[in-house]
Amino acid sequence: MRVISLLATIVVFASLGNVASAYATENFSACPQFFENGKSPVVLPDATNRTLCYDSFAILHSGRSKTPVFVAEKLSRASLVNAPEGRTNRFYADSRLRSSERATLEDYKGSGFDRGHMAPAGDMTTAQSMAQSFSLANMVPQAPEHNRGTWAKSVELATRKYAVRTVGDVFVITGPVFIPSIAQSPSIGPGHVHVPKYLFKLVYDQNQNRAWAYWQENDNATRASRPITYNELVKRTGIEFLAGVSPRD
Repeated sequence: MRVISLLATIVVFASLGNVASAYATENFSACPQFFENGKSPVVLPDATNRTLCYDSFAILHSGRSKTPVFVAEKLSRASLVNAPEGRTNRFYADSRLRSSERATLEDYKGSGFDRGHMAPAGDMTTAQSMAQSFSLANMVPQAPEHNRGTWAKSVELATRKYAVRTVGDVFVITGPVFIPSIAQSPSIGPGHVHVPKYLFKLVYDQNQNRAWAYWQENDNATRASRPITYNELVKRTGIEFLAGVSPRD
């Protein structure tokens, strides 16, 4: 019964883009809850950037890279202890994005890269949000051993464990970094989905006003490393993720 329910969820959600393209907007007014004080990160404007709101996360999507610019979540002990078991593994192209600006299943086929979640399936709180997390708008081309090994264990799992232990909400922002630029980065598939050089995951504990970030190279040989400070992440990316906040390291 659960499999049938999850498949039905995927079909329903994937079809939303045909009737609700207005949801791919240029601001997060429909889902401010995923950001500290309702304020989204400050990024340079781009005509191809689109915002997408889901049940358990929000995405700023780039039509140039055909990946997220960033993906935002709000985690807590309450949200994670009742998370659904298992995965759907039903990836789909998000039809709320223009066809010229979105990744497709064909782009990843035979590429040698995983479809790497930015908002992990393991963070999802319901069967529907689990299904939504498999939108290709939530993916980047990720080195498979990194995706399934170091990133999954020392970054994603570590973040969930912290959110379960702490008191209050934990805001998490994850994304790719293209060096020296999107245009000069390698790409995969007929749609030219760009491959990031690095991935980051910012963790902000609202109750303690503490922030840190995982920063890892998108490579099969990458091993666990110590997090960097919030200020260092801002310096490396040029993005002010926590507008108006001065978190402790």
